Amino acid sequence: MMNAGMDDRELQLKIDAYGDMLFKLSFIRLQNVQDAEDVVQEAFYQYVKKGGSFESPEHEKAWLLKVTLNACRKVWRSAWKRHQCDWEQEAADGSHLTQAVVPGPEESACQKEERRRLMGKVMALPVKYRDVVHLFYYEELSVKEIALVTGRAESTVTSQLTRGRNLLKKSLKEEYEFE
Repeated sequence: MMNAGMDDRELQLKIDAYGDMLFKLSFIRLQNVQDAEDVVQEAFYQYVKKGGSFESPEHEKAWLLKVTLNACRKVWRSAWKRHQCDWEQEAADGSHLTQAVVPGPEESACQKEERRRLMGKVMALPVKYRDVVHLFYYEELSVKEIALVTGRAESTVTSQLTRGRNLLKKSLKEEYEFE
């Protein structure tokens, strides 16, 4: 059911351009590979339904990010998720991250471990902070772009980014004080 204005090749280009970014955002939010893949598929389905008409590439990217975040919220609200075990405990141990975050072969074992630990700490943040930290540092969006995508005021994004950084700093400081 392709839109008349978009062929398979065009859609594949969009999937190649945005698929990894949307998957990472979904995984950070849902911490489940299958759910994240479903959300990305839903985002591209909505993209095809919309017809791909956007004011600019930035508008297109922001729209896809917003659809992805909304789809993640829908998954979390589902009855299935309400009855599953508490994922935050899983995030705290970080064991499920080894498959999701795969650094390049040129990185040393020490750097891999540091990245895994940091990602574990980011994933353990409350959702509102985790979203902005991920979008800012991993997807390299500006505060203005994050505000547009999340529907939050720029001042809210800035304060959540600051609080998220402080929580990360505190968490990392505690970890290294005990080692």
